[in-house]
Order: sequence, then C-alpha cells, then structure tokens
Amino acid sequence: MPHQKMPAVSLALPPTLNTPFPFESSSMAVEMTTFCLLLLLSFFFLLTSTSAENVTYDHRSLIIDGRRRLLISASIHYPRSVPSMWPGLVRSAKEGGADVIETYVFWNGHELSPGNYSFEDRFDLVKFVNIVKDAGMYLILRVGPFVAAEWNFGGIPVWLHYIPGVVFRSNSEQFKSHMQSFMTYIVNTMKRHKFFASQGGPIILAQVENEYGDIEKVYGDGGKLYAMWAADMALSQDIGVPWIMCQQYDAPAHVINTCNSFYCDQFVPNSPNKPMIWTENWPGWFQTFGTSNPHRPPEDIAFSVARFFQKGGSLQNYYMYHGGTNFGRTSGGPFITTSYDYDAPIDEYGLMRLPKWAHLKDLHKSIKLCERALLYSDPTHLLLGPLQEASVYADSSGTCAAFLANMDDTNEKWIVFQNRSFHLPAWSVSILPDCKTVAFNTAKVRSQISMVDMVPESLVASKTNQGKDSKGLQWHIYKEKTGTAENADFVRHGFADHLNTTKDTTDYLWYSTRFHVDEGEKFSKNGGQPILLLESKGHAVHVFVNEKLIASSSGNGSDITFKLEAHVPLRAGKNDISLLSMTVGLQENYQEGLWCRFKLERGKSSHRMNVKNAGPFYEWVGAGLTSVKIAGLDNGTIDLSSNTWKHKIGLEGEHLKIYSNGIDNVKWITPSLLPKDQALTWYKVNMDAPKGTEPVGLDMKYMGKGQAWLNGFAIGRYWSRKSSLNDKCSSSCNYKGKFFPDKCRTGCGEPTQRWYHVPLSWFKPTGNVLVIFEEKGGDPTKITFSRRRVSNICSFVSEDYPFVDLENWENAIRSTSDGRATLHLACPASTSISSIRFASYGNPSGVCGSYQQGICHHPASTLIVERVCLQKTQCTIPFLEGDFSKVFCPGMTKSLAVEAVCS
Repeated sequence: MPHQKMPAVSLALPPTLNTPFPFESSSMAVEMTTFCLLLLLSFFFLLTSTSAENVTYDHRSLIIDGRRRLLISASIHYPRSVPSMWPGLVRSAKEGGADVIETYVFWNGHELSPGNYSFEDRFDLVKFVNIVKDAGMYLILRVGPFVAAEWNFGGIPVWLHYIPGVVFRSNSEQFKSHMQSFMTYIVNTMKRHKFFASQGGPIILAQVENEYGDIEKVYGDGGKLYAMWAADMALSQDIGVPWIMCQQYDAPAHVINTCNSFYCDQFVPNSPNKPMIWTENWPGWFQTFGTSNPHRPPEDIAFSVARFFQKGGSLQNYYMYHGGTNFGRTSGGPFITTSYDYDAPIDEYGLMRLPKWAHLKDLHKSIKLCERALLYSDPTHLLLGPLQEASVYADSSGTCAAFLANMDDTNEKWIVFQNRSFHLPAWSVSILPDCKTVAFNTAKVRSQISMVDMVPESLVASKTNQGKDSKGLQWHIYKEKTGTAENADFVRHGFADHLNTTKDTTDYLWYSTRFHVDEGEKFSKNGGQPILLLESKGHAVHVFVNEKLIASSSGNGSDITFKLEAHVPLRAGKNDISLLSMTVGLQENYQEGLWCRFKLERGKSSHRMNVKNAGPFYEWVGAGLTSVKIAGLDNGTIDLSSNTWKHKIGLEGEHLKIYSNGIDNVKWITPSLLPKDQALTWYKVNMDAPKGTEPVGLDMKYMGKGQAWLNGFAIGRYWSRKSSLNDKCSSSCNYKGKFFPDKCRTGCGEPTQRWYHVPLSWFKPTGNVLVIFEEKGGDPTKITFSRRRVSNICSFVSEDYPFVDLENWENAIRSTSDGRATLHLACPASTSISSIRFASYGNPSGVCGSYQQGICHHPASTLIVERVCLQKTQCTIPFLEGDFSKVFCPGMTKSLAVEAVCS
C-alpha cells in the first residue's frame, strides 16, 4: 500500500483503539505497558493507513500529506469486468507496482433516464472504490462525464440527445445543466462515503471533461466558454483534491492539464506551477470487427515510461492496465469488438500477460528506487551522442539517480558516463538508481513469456435435461419473424433514421416494402437476375427478399457507410423486401471522413484531431438506409427509396425478453434435427457449468453474427467477421522506433474475435441457460466453451542483462559478487513443468514457440535444464554457475533460451 507520511502534530489513537478496556489496573507498570502498546499500534495504523488527508501539487509532483509522490497508475474500468473479478484485478495491479487505480465514471450506465440512477452489479462504483481502498491504493476518478473509451455513445446517455436544445459538449445550457447534475450526484455520492482524500479516502485526483482541447476550436467561441465553465463547475464541487483535464491545452490556473499519447516525454504543462502527468499511456490498442489484432511490445512501453520519468514526469497511467470486456451492447466505435483486451498487462480474462506485466513491474521497481532523487533535485541533461543522452538527478545529500537513453532506433551504442562504459541497445533506456549500477534496461526483458491457449470443452447437458443431439444436449429454437408483417410500429414514405427511431433501445430496425413485377418481365436483356442497389449511413444490413436472406453488408471501423449490390430472385407478382438494419455500437467519435462530410453539410470549420480523440458533434451521426433501387429490369431501374416503408423497432424475441433468466413466455420448438445455417433464429440450451476454475470463453467460430446470453447476463455481440489477408501481420515485432497501431499485428485472414469472455460468477453448477440469437446462420452444435490456460512458458536471458535484487536494492549494490543474469520459470498454481521443449545455452535465436539453436550451443543444455526444472512449479537457472560456468564459446555474449510445458 502507499507509504504515508505520519502526521506531524497528532498522536490520537484510531477510534477502535480509543475505547476503554473492560477493566482498570492500579499498577503503573501495567498502565505504562498498555499505553506503549497502544502507541505502537497507533503508529502501525498510521503507517499502514490508506488515507491521505491533504493532496496538493507543485511544479514537480502531487504532494500527499506533505510528501512529493512519484506514482504509477493502472486503468481498470469497473463495468468491463464483474464484481467478483475486481479484488483480483486490483491485487494484480498492485503486485505489478501500481500505486493508483484509474477509472472513468460511465454516465449512461448510471443515469438510465433523467434523475433515475443505478449502481447495480457491474456499475457498483461504490463497491469498486471500496475494493481499491481496502487494497491500500489510491484512485483517480475520471468523472468526465464524456469518456470516449470506445464505449457506446462516448458514455453520454442517448436520452440526452433528444432533449430540445442539447448539443453535446458545448455551451448549450441544457447540456451543461444535465452534465452538472450528474457530476454533482457522483461527487456527492463519493463525499457521502468519504472517498475523497480530503476526507481520508483514496481519491487523490478527479477529472472533468476528456480530450476536449483538440476539438475546442470546432465549436467556435462557445468551445472555450464551455471548457472554462466545466473547469469552474468542477472546482465549485469543493472535493478537496486537484482536478485534471487531459489534452486541455488551455486548462485554467487551478486545473492540471495532462497528456494522452503513446509517448509523453516531450509534454510540457501549460503552467510552470503544474506537474507533468500522463493520464493515458496506451500499452496496446482497441480492435474493430474485421481487422487484425494490434500488439505493442513491452520493450517500447517501458522505453516510453522511462523517458517520461527521465524528463520530469511524476504520474503515469496505463490505459488500459486491464481492458476487460464490452458486455452486452456497451461497445461503441462503432464496430468495436466485444473484447476490450487492449493487449494490456492484465488480459481480458484477468490473467497476467507475460512478459509485459512482469517487465513493467521491474521497470516500476527501478523507477521507485529513484523517487527521492527525481522529486527533490533538478536534472542535469548531458548529450552523449547525436541520439544519446543522460539525465542526472543529484542533491547535496549524495542522493543520485541517472537515466541513460539511446533514441537511435537502429544502432546500439557504447557510451561513457562518469568514467564508466555502458552498453545501450537501440531504442532503450538504462536506469541507474545510484548513478553507478544499472538496475534495469527497457530493451532487456528478463521475465518469462507465457503462451496462453484456449482449450475447448464441449457443452455438457444438465443431468435433469438430457437431450437429443450427439452430446446429450437438447436444443430449442424460436424462429424470428422476417420483416414487419402486420405489426409495424409506423409507416412512412422513405426511410426514417435508424438511431432517431430506435433511440438505441435495440440494435435492430426493420424496413419493409412491397412492389409488383409484371408477368411478362424478363428482368434484363441478358436474361439475368435484377440487381438490388442499396446505400446506408451505417452500420450493417441483412437483405431478405420474399423472406429469404440473399445478402448482407456493412461498413467498418474507419467508414461506417456502405453500398451493396446483390442479385435478387424476384418473381412475377408481389415481392416483399425486408431490410434488417443494424447498429454495432453507437458513435463515440467523429471519424475523419464523416467529419469532412459533416463540415460541408453544416458549414463548420475543420480542425484535425488526434487519432485517439473523440471528435465533435458525433451525436448527430445517423444510421440506416438512404437509398434502395432495383436495376436490370426491362423498364430500367426502379427507385424504391420513396416507397411506402413499414418500420418496426427491434426483434420479436427482444420484445418477449426470451433471453431473460426465469422468463419463458415463448413456445420454443424442440426439433428432431437442429437446423443449421438458418437466419433469424434463436437457440436455447440447458447445460452444466464447465469444470475447473480457469477463465472461460465461448467459442463462436462456427456462428455468423448475433448476440449471446448466459442465465440472462448479456455476453455481448459476436461476429465471425475476418480481417483481410492483405493486412500486414508478423509473428514477431520490432520494438525499435515509434509505435503506431498498425505496426505490430497478428491474425490476418482470421476472425477478429473468436472467443467471448463468460465470467465464472455468471455460471450455476447446473441448469445454466445459454441463449443465442443468430442473424445470418451458423452451426450451434459446434459451439463450445474454452478454458483459458497457460500451456507453455519461455524465457530468453543473456549474460549481459542487468541482474540486481530490486526488492533488496541496498544489499544488492553492496554485494561483492557480480550481478549475474538468471533465468526464471514458473508455471501457474497447481501445475508443474512436465517437459522441456527447447533449451539452448549459447547464441540461440527466435521467439517463444520457435526458438532455434545458433552456431554456439551447449550440447547438454536440455539435460541441465531438465535436471533443475522438471516436475517443479518454478525453477531458477543462474548463469556462470554449475554446468554453465565453464569456458564456452569465448568472446561471445551467451544467452539461454528455454521453452517448457506446464501441466
């Protein structure tokens, strides 16, 4: 837990120790012993307390109870996991070296309608803050209330858009009124539970607005007025801790402006009285359906963090440290996947991602060893080469820390610093907490790599519900009605906007019309089928002609609009066309193409936005059909756009809530042969929970597109949409040089998302009900659960890697023995190392899963490692000792690479 400076003037005992004893002693010795005991307990309480009663700041850092603090923060969004996971996630963040947990507050998850607030289940913010507090950590509360975050509608309630006069994030009085009401409600809730540091709680910072500085000018003079109003309104809440505004270049004097980016070492606050704070360091990137998987190497993340603190940073937050899951319909974008894994140090399922988590843990320890020097002395920056530099922090007491940086993204360098030679790999920073000893180099990963598999496990029928398929499962189906039938919600000429019609109560909106084809129609001069020409503002559509699915199309994460051309099997006489328009998460930013179009339509001026920033006026982006034509007829092309169209909001199954636990008001059919590849079909099956305690994913590889529920809990949208084979993917990633989202990708030509996280707390031992709504068609008999399991572990360590005991730094640097590189392997609890798949001491190469021997290879490498590690949960192999201590390949820097199997 964070170390607290002891109060200078008060020795008052904690309330639990101030109560009188049940007896009194006349012995002075007993009284004195009791007093001393209580005093010691009081000191212990003060030293271990998580409270912080005074948070201020100066140009260098936050000052908590009179002490400057260097802080590592970890973003964990409470709605993107479940309450049963929160303690473990917070514990893993703390173990990884974080002092602070950061979260947004999600307005649309809390204020369901004006004045109607909810804090249930995944949105139990109070419970989440208490867990952080109990873990002995601080909290940054980003109230917003706009969050962006690839979250539906940027976190602002959809109902707010339909209140007359409201323009989001503007000087609109109606918007400001509702925003202030929500923020005041949240602040008062936090005050009521004494959560602010000024009350002894864990919240040390709060945020108002979010990344507004990049779009402020778009709103004209009103943008500046709104930003200043938001800051003044926040300050008026009197919470007793500082407010921040990220990416707000003109933040007023009493609000700290902060940086969001992949790199923030060049960031300068807008006042010399404010500290450097990095609110979003992106350790990965989000995914959209239809794209490959982005990854950011741990070496580059560590480089960015080390450079930030080298240049005077004092608080750095990982966005995300645990990304989690966009359950239900919470993902935005649009087209953001249900998974929000973000390639974060803790993965979507709650497992530590190695080596990223462990490499950053060592980084945090090394930086913390420099805290006193960094925060209480001014740096001296020394140029050691064209792209090499040292930053030295030293004070008169002898405290000294140094950072040696090589910004060359190609060449390693040897540099001389304080009469010593130091080797700097390309694109790396070495941290010297005593200005002499390298504790950590960002490019040298000492921690192991964990290879994680999704191990399939078939659905198992509940004992009380043995069924008819080959697995004993009894599937039930409910066929969704195609089109509007006789139950249209309204009829109009032309198309109603999808979002204005559904108001995001559902993803689905039906448009249906009927037209006549003459008996003698030959359809085209060439005798082929006519062609349906369709245009949509977004996001996706299924085309049904005479109740048969004939085509589907969609936009994507960079352009939600799309066009469709498809042959249609018309018949003489009446033909019914039913178009199921779909959203895939509401807009939370304005993509560049849409912004240009919006600018032309509304006459607004343009302002280029940061790649991650949410754009202006995003709430005005519509969705749904704009044009439908039939081409290839004898009489040419028929435009159906102005036809009479019936509109129906949502699905019949949604209206009946057939996915809800305990509701069974539908006549499910139990077919003797389960239909496959059938569109618009609800499937239900009753089964037992998967065995074991490992995290669980639902494998939907053989399904098309739709949504899934377990016991009434919304798992989320699934979609087997594949990424392009033309994407640039690679099995390895060069960490050197500046990172960008398309730099390191995997999974080209594969479904963007195959597995969907199902929290263990959602399962019952037996009698679990899985409900699937399939839009296009798939094979539900191939649906399985998969256990997320660490199968293999690897480690690659060279003898020139820094090796010091960061936990016992003072003893380590006093040791007369050389720092010796050591390889560590550890399997998950309840498993052990069952075999060694690869081992080579010499100059091996490759990556985990495909290591290769080099020209220098110790022939007994495998035997040596097996003798030390087999059948053990963990093992340690030091270099230059035992079997590897003999002279071998002289003049060469040796490495040891090992891949082991855990079972």
